Amino acid sequence: MTDRYLDVLNPATGQVIEQVAAAGPEEVDAAVRAARRAFDEGPWRRTTATERGALLRKVADLLVRDREELARTESLDTGKTLGEGGIDIDDVTNVFRYYADLADKDAGRLVDAGSATVVSRIVHEPVGVCALIAPWNYPLLQMSWKVAPALAAGNTVVLKPSEVTPLTTIKLVALLEEAGAPAGVVNLLLGDGRVGAAMVEHPGVDLVSFTGGYATGEKIMTAAAKGVRRVALELGGKNPNVVFADADYDTALDYALMAAFVHSGQVCSAGARLIVQDEIHDRFVADLAARAEKIRVGDGLDPNTETGPLVSAQHRAKVEGYIESALKDGATLRAGGKRPEGPEYENGFFLRPTVFSDCTRDMAVVREEVFGPVVTVERFAREADAIALANDTEYGLAGAVWTSDASRAQRVAGALRHGTVWINDYHPYLPQAEWGGFGRSGIGRELGPSGLAEYQESKHVYQNIDPVPQHWFKG
Repeated sequence: MTDRYLDVLNPATGQVIEQVAAAGPEEVDAAVRAARRAFDEGPWRRTTATERGALLRKVADLLVRDREELARTESLDTGKTLGEGGIDIDDVTNVFRYYADLADKDAGRLVDAGSATVVSRIVHEPVGVCALIAPWNYPLLQMSWKVAPALAAGNTVVLKPSEVTPLTTIKLVALLEEAGAPAGVVNLLLGDGRVGAAMVEHPGVDLVSFTGGYATGEKIMTAAAKGVRRVALELGGKNPNVVFADADYDTALDYALMAAFVHSGQVCSAGARLIVQDEIHDRFVADLAARAEKIRVGDGLDPNTETGPLVSAQHRAKVEGYIESALKDGATLRAGGKRPEGPEYENGFFLRPTVFSDCTRDMAVVREEVFGPVVTVERFAREADAIALANDTEYGLAGAVWTSDASRAQRVAGALRHGTVWINDYHPYLPQAEWGGFGRSGIGRELGPSGLAEYQESKHVYQNIDPVPQHWFKG
């Protein structure tokens, strides 16, 4: 076993809440080999879809049983509020139930071969050994988006949560074992990016699913090209939240705050780019800044807290660098931009919700994913201008449009080059609806039927029921 250990910190206090063993090359090799044996030689691949669905359904029941403990752990580990942690666990439960129900619904399809003596079928089989790497902002939720469909399809898996937030994934593996997952089907590795790199490079891995940063995603694609392994990547976003003058003003304002500052903006789909029509721009910015200044920042376990700390000191420093660059580039600071004051904030990684106006497309804070409690405001005059601004990004994960004009809502939603578009709403997702992005936001889709298909191979089985000699050759 490795003699290296990692400290897991509470972002609200900076205190160590747990130590976990970090894997080395030997542990990575052992985990992948165990998954390989379980797939090639074990019973899991030969279980019926109904049996796999039953296991996932049992996991969902165990998640309900342990909801309060898991929500508290997620709050301690990530800094998010206890309420957000509870919502996350409910969403994880729904994901497992969705794929439990979907597992035995996909029986393939018949293909008309044009002959009464031929039966031609398309069937779906598991890919094999899947390396699943999840991020730190939604540790259990993002891992569930990978684990549930991978197991529903009959694969074996090797999991790596972020080294910053591993605790609920450790618990999930225990629940999978309790539910009856056979030995070797689910394998857990803990550690930093070096562990992830070793997983991706291991020749025993057939598929890599990764959620995280763009630069790491590029490296994973490069590594997976050797051996032509499959990849599924969700690489973040820089998401436009477009508000037209005819929108319900108070509702749009309230959702703009939620879109930007829930979980301190550490959300891949955060509405960090607010794009507001000229007629209401000045009033909207003033009200947004005033409301942002009133947001209660604190420990996620405090019931009065509305948004918690950032996940680490290093990440807070990165976000503060974007704030400094925005000021140098000429953006106007309207709210926040600093750490909160008081003894309760001294040891945690807190940062006030921040609002910038007078923002332009050439600013780094507008173009790059900040992943913190920072929202930039741009303005537009015409519908065409709003669409152009919203699509002027290398990313394409999500976006929203706020308007009371139903025709305009559909026109703009249709024109936006983003994987999810909300109309008069922000942030909801459904387990049965695909999630993923265009451009630098990644490739492939999670959730929905496509989320299951990512973990399946399609096979054509062609059966000639009554073959007749054709005498192709005269000899």
